[in-house]
Amino acid sequence: MKKIINIQFVLLLLTMAFIQSCKKDYGDLNNPTAEDFLKNASKDQLNNLVSGTESGMRNNLGLYLDETGVIGREIYRFSGSDPRYVTDLLGVNDATLSNNSFYINNPWAARYRVVKNCNLLIQAAANSTLITESAKKGYTGFAKTIKAYQLLLNLNLTYANGIRMEVDDPNNLGPIVGNDEALTEIANLLDEAKSDFGGADVLYPLAGFGTFDNAAGLVQFNRALAARVAVYRQQWSTALTALNESFFNLTGDFYAGVNNVFGTGSGDQLNPVYLPRNYSGEWRLAHPSYSEDIEANDDRIGKAVLRASSVTDPNSGLTGDRDVWVFTSGTAPIPIIRNEELILIYAEANIQTNNFTDAVSALNKIRNGHGLPDYGGAETHDALITEMLNQRRYSLFAEGHRWIDMRRYNLLDELPLDRPDLNVWEEFPLPSTEQ
Repeated sequence: MKKIINIQFVLLLLTMAFIQSCKKDYGDLNNPTAEDFLKNASKDQLNNLVSGTESGMRNNLGLYLDETGVIGREIYRFSGSDPRYVTDLLGVNDATLSNNSFYINNPWAARYRVVKNCNLLIQAAANSTLITESAKKGYTGFAKTIKAYQLLLNLNLTYANGIRMEVDDPNNLGPIVGNDEALTEIANLLDEAKSDFGGADVLYPLAGFGTFDNAAGLVQFNRALAARVAVYRQQWSTALTALNESFFNLTGDFYAGVNNVFGTGSGDQLNPVYLPRNYSGEWRLAHPSYSEDIEANDDRIGKAVLRASSVTDPNSGLTGDRDVWVFTSGTAPIPIIRNEELILIYAEANIQTNNFTDAVSALNKIRNGHGLPDYGGAETHDALITEMLNQRRYSLFAEGHRWIDMRRYNLLDELPLDRPDLNVWEEFPLPSTEQ
């Protein structure tokens, strides 16, 4: 992680002292630290806010990936300290998802803390007389893009229960809005950010953005996220337009993109979902169906490696024998969005617009890239949707997509149930502080 992330962590602690994510307390913008930024922030102060935003995006990200993976029947999360991963999240008997539990309160709060940081950055940049107008656009474009992304992650959890979009004024919070309205507002926010990047100067260092750390690259990142939102909204032509403005590359590196990055330096964080192979006491195991359903010679079996011995969870009686091996070190990056997902979005949008030739070409890029022969099934809408979802299942395994994908195609009832007393949840409740 770049040095700037370490510097910002001190700032993040200061800002988070007055940044809360729940309904009753989003923070006091009269806090003296906030006043310092809102009066006439310098470039260094604004850059610290950017770094604080980047660092905050990583908080409770591991929990988000665990719970979407467990409910989506991608992984088992066996924990010696908390059985709720195999009771509440798997829907045992009459269990319900609590509106006052770590699995909704923690990720929800973490995302809104970043949203608050983004709002502060937008206001501070607008008020500053120490930077140019083009520099202001660089800061606001970044803040709006990340704000949209963070709101989308929370919406992925609560879905039909909605989210709160307007939280700028802690004393006058906006209403909870439903899934469709929230997606529309998130798409609009991304469009605003894209407009801000036009003619913008990017004065801040970024970690995890690689070559996308300038105005042109940030537009490509923004449009990649816009393509994801467009397919969630079933706006297929819009998705294709966004892809054309993104870093989408049909023949490019699957892992090209933007990441959350981690490091071992003082004040930095390690990858929260990394566990060494054959680890004991806490386990992330691939759901048995992953290896049972995968095609022969598919190299993505390497994302679920056999353990020296299987593990049976005493709380549920469930057994797994393959470690999740997607993130193979404590400093491995976690993608925000990458080219392999964009190729699959391209395939999906082309299927939905009846352009089966281009869709099959994209699916074959994925298949061939993982050691599989060309697709040989029927070239019909339904058959190609099934193939596309299957490729997303294996390409994006344990990256937080499977549950959302099956939900948006009304296929949650096709996820495997290990016992008849289990259920697949459609969404999380809103935290109790939001009700």
